[in-house]
Amino acid sequence: MFDDDIRWIQRFDNFSKAIGHLENALHIPSPDLVQKAGIIQFFEMSFELAWNMLKDYLEEQGFVDIKSPRSAIKKAFEMNILEDGHDWMDLLQDRNLTAHTYDEQKATEMELLIRDKYFPVMKALHDSFRDRRDGK
Repeated sequence: MFDDDIRWIQRFDNFSKAIGHLENALHIPSPDLVQKAGIIQFFEMSFELAWNMLKDYLEEQGFVDIKSPRSAIKKAFEMNILEDGHDWMDLLQDRNLTAHTYDEQKATEMELLIRDKYFPVMKALHDSFRDRRDGK
């Protein structure tokens, strides 16, 4: 089987692009409201791809009971794929709130959480799976 046929690797490639966009957006100094909305959108896309990549990887490892982001995060933490289980659960909870971020204060709070707490844990996952993909 070619790497291109492995579902988690396909998902990783998309996750890699999304987190790259998020990283670029986080380099914007003093983002305005529209830029914060973009940061939040890139965060949402990155998270969706991250948990689905975890799900695909865990399924390849023989775990077929992964049906939700919460179950993927829990199993990945149990398997020592994720180091920061509590941060990932916080990330999931806050991700669920981003759809309800309507005012500038909430957007600013979320942008700071993404910048300071959530991007680093997603970047660590990205780097770990890049190494898995590359056989390191």
